[in-house]
Amino acid sequence: MPMQVIFVGGVALGSKAACRFKRLEPDSMAVIIDSDRFVSYGGCGIPYFVSGDVSDISELRTTSFHMLRDEHFFKNCKDIELLTETLVTRIDRKTRTVDIQKPDGTTGTLPWDKLVIGTGSMPRPLSLPGLDLPNVHTVGNLHDAVAVKNMVIKGQVGKAVVIGAGFIGLEMSEALSDMWEIDTTVIEVFDQIMPGFIGPAFARMAQHHMEEKGVRFRLGEKVKALEGDGATVQRVVTSGGVVEADLVILAVGVVPNVQLARDAGLETGPFGIAVNDRLETSDRDIYAGGDCAQILNLITGKPAFYPLGSMANRQGRVIGTNLVGGDARFPGGLGTFAVKIFEHALAGSGLTLENALKAGFDATSVQISQLDRAHFYPTKDLMFLELVVDRGTRQVLGIQGFGANGDALVGRINAVAAVLDRNAVVEDISNLEMAYSPPFSSAMDIVNALGNAADNLLSGRLKGISPDKFETAWQDPEGGRYFFLDCRARQDGQPYAEKYPGRWVNIPQDELKSRIDEIPGDKEIILVCNTGVRSYEAQLNLLESGRSNTLSIEGGVAAIKKAGIDL
Repeated sequence: MPMQVIFVGGVALGSKAACRFKRLEPDSMAVIIDSDRFVSYGGCGIPYFVSGDVSDISELRTTSFHMLRDEHFFKNCKDIELLTETLVTRIDRKTRTVDIQKPDGTTGTLPWDKLVIGTGSMPRPLSLPGLDLPNVHTVGNLHDAVAVKNMVIKGQVGKAVVIGAGFIGLEMSEALSDMWEIDTTVIEVFDQIMPGFIGPAFARMAQHHMEEKGVRFRLGEKVKALEGDGATVQRVVTSGGVVEADLVILAVGVVPNVQLARDAGLETGPFGIAVNDRLETSDRDIYAGGDCAQILNLITGKPAFYPLGSMANRQGRVIGTNLVGGDARFPGGLGTFAVKIFEHALAGSGLTLENALKAGFDATSVQISQLDRAHFYPTKDLMFLELVVDRGTRQVLGIQGFGANGDALVGRINAVAAVLDRNAVVEDISNLEMAYSPPFSSAMDIVNALGNAADNLLSGRLKGISPDKFETAWQDPEGGRYFFLDCRARQDGQPYAEKYPGRWVNIPQDELKSRIDEIPGDKEIILVCNTGVRSYEAQLNLLESGRSNTLSIEGGVAAIKKAGIDL
């Protein structure tokens, strides 16, 4: 039976759900209402418009076949009525109507048989002096993007400050620093970039790479105020000092926009509107999805918040199907992500070690470094991966990575993400079938090697030390607790042995068994090689000889250098 469905919000969730609904139910009426002039755009592309990688703002609003998603497109191609610059002020569940305020200020009422809420998220509110100064921007919509880009093009920005080192903060700092060569500083209240999404080792690698490209970081500092002369912002005052700025980007995260739903009496949780796996709210005639909806983390089973455009699009299809009587399900998410860091990338899925421990798991992790292609293939480069596992059950809880070839890294993360919600254990990763060809991978893919390393760790054969803990050991003021054994060939290890005589000793792994007596028995031995493979072999050799006081550097010297740790 034909019905009228109203979709509140038309960026990702609403437009996707409406289009799916109309394909399945062409005789019904679909109305998208959005408070902005622009709908159905790729908000995640904003930093790349600012950088110049995307030349025109309209490209973020087009389909893959270059049709502009505007009122004409929705009316003539999708048979969907689109009301832009129109605010939904109230949802009345008893009368099944919504109150609206039109662009000219007049009001009206529209009836609905089913309702979909896709109100998205909004910038996390801040309470700081100076937020109203000119040239202080968020980048939550296309208007912000155009305003920032215009300042940059006109040469009005010499120094920029980005507050927040999450996805948008890192992407915007790259956009300003790389293409436009703007002096850019990132301020983050936590002691690492990408807090909550990535572990400290890979956060440090990414930060070091960005610093090499000219981006400055001030971590562990709280912003106290923005100051200026009234005509423009001029400086940012933090707990650690003052940073000059012509432009300030606020990128401290987002919160779900749930007020409309809450005012309508719908159930909400700590991370958004409460929905079931059909994405129905507490009122079964009202659906919600995207940034405003709370879903379950598929590892912990607890409520979570994942403001990701890819997730909103998938949820839109589920809602569109269920509006016509289908039974599509969206059980939850893992928070799988990727972020470009100049020529490198960070990516991950599931829980970090810190988050796994907070969730109550008996968690540990292992890190490795390995070439992403066959060692003889010319475009090979090192990739760094970390697997988080539960000790008792051997369940895989999460994976993170950092690497130079972003597509290669994302492919590995996606492969593991596909099995995380199926209670995958370490053996599943060791035996995961990966496509092999020298231009794309090694015969023993890095993902399989990561699973094997986790197995060795849980079995007690591998005793590792992360690069950051190695740094702590290396800087030990006593200087005599540790003995650093370099297992590499002489041309690699001997320079370090000569630089640090008595503390750093080079014994190639293939000579170790015959030179065991040269290794002191009263110190903790930290084993070193390029990537961690030979140091693990040396660890087994030493264990065979009765030496159990050894630690192998996870990822080896490659990981140490990537993190910017000085030797």
